[in-house]
Amino acid sequence: MRIVMKYGGTSVGNAERFLNTANIAIDTYNKGNEVIVVVSAMSGVTDMLLGAAEKSLKGEDIASILNELRSKHFDACKNIKNEELLKITKEGIDILLVDLEKSLIGVHYLGELSLRSKDRIVSFGERLSSLILSKTIEAQGVPSDKVDAFSLIVTDNNFGEAAVIFNESYKKISNNLSPLLTKGMIPVITGFIAKSKEGDITTLGRGGSDYTASIIGAGIAADEIWIMTDVDGIMTTNPKICSNAYTIPELSYLEAMELAYFGAKVLHPRTIEPAVSKNIPVRVKNSMSESTGTLILKETNANHKVVKAISIIENAAIVYVSGAGMIGVPGVAAKVFKALGDFNINVYMISQGSSEANISFVISEKDTEKSENALRKTFPTKDLVKDISHIKGVNIISVVGKGMKGAVGTAAGLFSAIAKDKINILMISQGSSEVSISFVVSKEDGYKAIRAIHKEYLE
Repeated sequence: MRIVMKYGGTSVGNAERFLNTANIAIDTYNKGNEVIVVVSAMSGVTDMLLGAAEKSLKGEDIASILNELRSKHFDACKNIKNEELLKITKEGIDILLVDLEKSLIGVHYLGELSLRSKDRIVSFGERLSSLILSKTIEAQGVPSDKVDAFSLIVTDNNFGEAAVIFNESYKKISNNLSPLLTKGMIPVITGFIAKSKEGDITTLGRGGSDYTASIIGAGIAADEIWIMTDVDGIMTTNPKICSNAYTIPELSYLEAMELAYFGAKVLHPRTIEPAVSKNIPVRVKNSMSESTGTLILKETNANHKVVKAISIIENAAIVYVSGAGMIGVPGVAAKVFKALGDFNINVYMISQGSSEANISFVISEKDTEKSENALRKTFPTKDLVKDISHIKGVNIISVVGKGMKGAVGTAAGLFSAIAKDKINILMISQGSSEVSISFVVSKEDGYKAIRAIHKEYLE
């Protein structure tokens, strides 16, 4: 089998974790598999890099952060017992840190911290961890090489959350990685980062290493993509909210995509898309245990419950756009969402009354004022839109399950379950795929709603 394994920051949090991760990859390789590893920055490093960038912008001293980064990554090399490989690794770390320092000094002298500069600066986290992991693998006697994902993945220049140009990326992935696999090597690839067509380093958004693994898997025709994390797979809900939550053995692509979009933090929302395009199974499993995890497939055989999982998006807000002048006027909704799009405001849910006199939508709470300003600029008079208002402090609850499709009375059962706890619903939406029902409740009722539904359908 050809397997792409992605490891997050906690899986490479220290020297022991690096060795554990290396050993899992080697063990999989020794069973006759071709193995490609995608790795995130060490836990906490991305935040350190962003902190250094902010300090440099303000003209503050960054030496202490650079020293801490050096010390942290040198400590992570402790299990590289081969002296020559250890020397090469530490020299490589120092070269990267010198390059990082130059980038930070550039921010200071320009007096500007652009998204372009941020992407370049945060890329060093993955570049450092991939170097250490590849040399840790090599020190165990298996040939390995570090590969920067920006030599493989091509994007646009939407810094901070770049869009992948798939055809070009797939060609580069195949051309660059196939020879390494033919030589019997384990390539270790930087997650999260890519490069624009213009040659600038870009990133795929926070948590984008999952997405990187899926893109690599699709480009190299992997048999499976493994997302190695610190939990035993995708759970029925957040165990911190509901103590009776448990691991789901199998999910469909569609179910996993709905869960990722609506707040399940185990997967990056776009992870599944490249895998779907090539019909590659994705397995989410714990790098610290022997659990088989959750297998994500086109079609599932296990667990035919109507509801499979419940996720939550917290810190959201509902914005209401209303006015009798909107009735029967074409293009009002288009203007509303164009205004939001122009300000890069992501909309989670939309609802429109049949009278056409009201459009409501849910966004991140932090974007509330920005969205209202954008809308007032678009509708400066009250001819069409009379009122723009909002409710902050709401949660979106999403209930997911392929079994809901065609099942009579699912919505009635859900809302009956939460009505018993006297929970008021502020807004409802059902996806056209019929595998999810989402609704909005107050912040105070969010966790109560999850527990009520979990008890009714999953226990």
